[in-house]
Amino acid sequence: MKIVVIGCTHAGTAAVNNMVKLYPGSEITVYEKNDNISFLSCGIALYVGGVVKDPESLFYSSPEKLREMGVTTCMRHKVVDIDMDKKALSVKNMETGSIFEDSYDKLIISSGSWPIIPNIEGIELENILPAKNYYHSNEIVSKAKSAQSIVVVGAGYIGVELAEAFALGGKNVTLIDTGKRVLNKYFDKEFTDIAEAKMKSKGINLALGETVTKFIGNQNKIQSVRTDKSEYKADMAVLCIGFRPSTDLFKNKLDMLPNGAIIVDEYMQTSGKDIFAAGDCCASIYNPAGVRQYIPLATNAVRMGTLAALNLDKPAVRYMGTQGTSAIKIYDLNCAVTGLTQCTADFYNIDIESVTIRENYRPEFMPDYEEVLLKVIYDRKSREILGAQIMSKADLTQSVNTLSLAIQKKLTIDELAFIDFFFQPNYNKPWNFLNMAGLKAQEK
Repeated sequence: MKIVVIGCTHAGTAAVNNMVKLYPGSEITVYEKNDNISFLSCGIALYVGGVVKDPESLFYSSPEKLREMGVTTCMRHKVVDIDMDKKALSVKNMETGSIFEDSYDKLIISSGSWPIIPNIEGIELENILPAKNYYHSNEIVSKAKSAQSIVVVGAGYIGVELAEAFALGGKNVTLIDTGKRVLNKYFDKEFTDIAEAKMKSKGINLALGETVTKFIGNQNKIQSVRTDKSEYKADMAVLCIGFRPSTDLFKNKLDMLPNGAIIVDEYMQTSGKDIFAAGDCCASIYNPAGVRQYIPLATNAVRMGTLAALNLDKPAVRYMGTQGTSAIKIYDLNCAVTGLTQCTADFYNIDIESVTIRENYRPEFMPDYEEVLLKVIYDRKSREILGAQIMSKADLTQSVNTLSLAIQKKLTIDELAFIDFFFQPNYNKPWNFLNMAGLKAQEK
């Protein structure tokens, strides 16, 4: 069997690692347009903030490792055309410019995503940088050394983390977002209010509900960022607006969402014969809403890549979907979320109820304890759990993994009240705060 993999970051690496074991004797070829693989972009802010000293440690595989496994690994090669009927590919060597043909029996698309770069006046100025790959991370760290005023555009996970990292480095930081709240796609207002207060207390200027209209510069270097409401000094700007699937090659050839995310079935099979897709290039089955949604997360990518390998020969292991479970640390606040928020429930027009718990996570007779803020969202009629958010100075984020499983298994809020959780004063109270959410919901 001749297998070709297009793109090799998280999903592609996971697929290759499994295919080598599953299909001995097969010919596996990887085409990757970059010169490295498996970079954890979630570690960029840690590198900027000095937590990670060496960006090389943010790689968990390499082209050399793939070659050692017998995989034909072609770096700096880009697939420029595909004939799905003939199972043929045109591939460009980006170093030489030459183009050659290849073929496949099975194809895995794991072409990933790329940062959204808006068409804004002045976007071409120096020191306006995206935040995605290894080279971006090095450039951000290098440019930040001489920058005093830094603007971060986009208040999602990466934007918030970078704003904190720059502020910890003594920079004057402005975080701009068109939304009226930071992390508005992940957390509801009672959580983002706390996060915003923390960031403001650390000197970060929040320019929320503002849209960037122009980057202003002198001698081709950025000097300020203008929005529809104000203007902010900037020696450097980092774009963290979001990501788009890198799927132009397959436009009008495979079924996609409007944003270009490739649609796959429960076995990672696309609408094309013997063509599979995994990771940030494709849509996920979003369980809480029962829809296909674009959810670019590394955890999701490695699962999908593994499943693509497992199902390559025949349907074997079904994809169970995702809750979009994720987490972020904002200074001393440990935050995590799974499934629907109030905002996303409104977007999907799902009739929900919610319960909020705010209490100390362990007994007050202990030498110290911290407050936990927990919100659980559930269907008003069926009472099935559909989402949860948690925040505390204590690291209680693993509780959200428990609630992700609850959503996956369609547990009700009433069942949550009496689930068997251990009690030990070092860790919790006789009634775990998860139980308490269920008990409080029953009072309603």
